[in-house]
Amino acid sequence: MDLTSKTIAGLSEMLQKRELTSKEAAGLYLERIAALDPSINSYITVTTESALADAEKADKRLASGTDITPLTGVPISVKDIFCTEGLKTTCASRMLEGFIPPYDSTVIKKLKDAGAVILGKTNMDEFAMGSSTENSAFGSTLNPWAEDRVPGGSSGGSAASVAADLCAASIGTDTGGSIRQPASCCGVVGLKPTYGRVSRYGMIAFASSLDQAGPLTKDVKDAAIMLGLMAGRDNCDSTSIDASVPDYAGSLQDNIKGLRIGIPNEYFIEGMDKETEGLVREGIKTLKDAGAVIVDISLPHTEYAVSVYYLVATAEASSNLARYDGVKYGQRVDIGSGLIDMYKATRDAGFGAEVKRRIMLGTYALSSGYYDAYYKKATDVRALIKNDFDEAFKTCDVIATPTAPAPAFKIGERTSDPLTMYLSDIFTISCNLAGLPGISLPCGLTEAGLPTGLQIIGKFLGEQDVLNTAYAYEQARGPITQKPKL
Repeated sequence: MDLTSKTIAGLSEMLQKRELTSKEAAGLYLERIAALDPSINSYITVTTESALADAEKADKRLASGTDITPLTGVPISVKDIFCTEGLKTTCASRMLEGFIPPYDSTVIKKLKDAGAVILGKTNMDEFAMGSSTENSAFGSTLNPWAEDRVPGGSSGGSAASVAADLCAASIGTDTGGSIRQPASCCGVVGLKPTYGRVSRYGMIAFASSLDQAGPLTKDVKDAAIMLGLMAGRDNCDSTSIDASVPDYAGSLQDNIKGLRIGIPNEYFIEGMDKETEGLVREGIKTLKDAGAVIVDISLPHTEYAVSVYYLVATAEASSNLARYDGVKYGQRVDIGSGLIDMYKATRDAGFGAEVKRRIMLGTYALSSGYYDAYYKKATDVRALIKNDFDEAFKTCDVIATPTAPAPAFKIGERTSDPLTMYLSDIFTISCNLAGLPGISLPCGLTEAGLPTGLQIIGKFLGEQDVLNTAYAYEQARGPITQKPKL
């Protein structure tokens, strides 16, 4: 096996046995990035010098044998939405093209403290608004499995970098499916934790009541390792949960005999890609054969999830993005005719079309005379969606669904049809609205060789059950031998 194909666990074992140095590992990934990423465009910024310097520090740490974690010396990538001290952070927007934060986000700090080596910042939909990574100011990312297809979004660069072995793992953010949907499109594992399980401090905001950071990895064990190092209460984030963090990786087990898995009829809909449905149902059968009990459940308000999401998320985006006005940081376009004209010129030049669309939608939903009819009603229905999950979990332990209704679509296929684009996240949005943990894991390839994802959703703070179910499926399914042909 090529060293760049190894999991975190596999690399960590080699590093700790001194069969490989971190500097050697980082060098291999950087060489691969230089050779392959110009065509895939999964990275916005590659941090060659700092990565090699951090790898040298990790090697000294490994040599001392103290304060070692499974991530010490392991090269990873990070979505360009996390503030990184002294390193350009753009959110894939011209608005922040030259922004260099003076501090690290909490997630970045935790990963650095664990000894991770950051290879660079990955491409994404601008301000995390999109399902295809076509909305980046720095060009689209291509799917390593088929370069005429999207990698999903908004964490498409992170998913593509993992799928193409341009890093050992990555971190992304998930507001309505932005970790899980690209994980499905790129054939990797993507985990969205419970809302508040991972700190949002220093993670550039899109929709504050929905955003959550999580890992994209090559297998379930790696996702458990990453989550254990990322999670925990943070005094800098008042929405982070004050609860102990389990040893997710150490507690992984594949015995799911008697586990009740709920299957919602609302997630197998007319118009869904038939191959995707077949592969997901085959995955559910694999879980049943492994000892799980399949239970039919209903999530009756699912049909309203997309509408609710695109009112709540855009309203919060409208508020969050008001800070980009050309005054304190980021781009400034001063045409010399007054403050209001400077605001207008700065925002017009700095934001892309999709970001402008969502700001306008959100501003309208919050405006006087429309607030009760749109935003307030959406928050009321959001509560009903959460209640659906509460009721369902009275009869099941986890829920299994497709991650996306179809495999990755072709680049440019949906850019002129926003509503069709928004439906790409139809199966992932409810999980965010309810604040629940969810994971996408590969469950086979279509005849065209495109990956498909199986989604497991858990109870509030039920990450261990989600990971165990995913791990049991992974063990029963067996290793995936197919790789993208780059």
